[in-house]
Amino acid sequence: MARIDPAPDPETLALMALAYIAGDGDLLDRFLALSGLDLDGLRGRAQDPTLLGATLDFLLAHEPDLLAFAAASQVKPEIIAAARRKLPGGTVEG
Repeated sequence: MARIDPAPDPETLALMALAYIAGDGDLLDRFLALSGLDLDGLRGRAQDPTLLGATLDFLLAHEPDLLAFAAASQVKPEIIAAARRKLPGGTVEG
């Protein structure tokens, strides 16, 4: 039976998402436009938990991007949504 790796912690998953976004020029341009950041601002805030939450929000807001990231990272979309809830600005369920 194959071993199932545990889900990465929320910050790590969000950093993975940020790296995924940065690796796709179209996604990066859209993320920068929506966030109001430039590349220097993004670099400077890459460890900011609030920005990490916004990074997951960005992917969760567009299902094709979410599914592409989920496939690339081998993490189920629901794990990504659960990670988002654990970062600043996320809704924590009961």
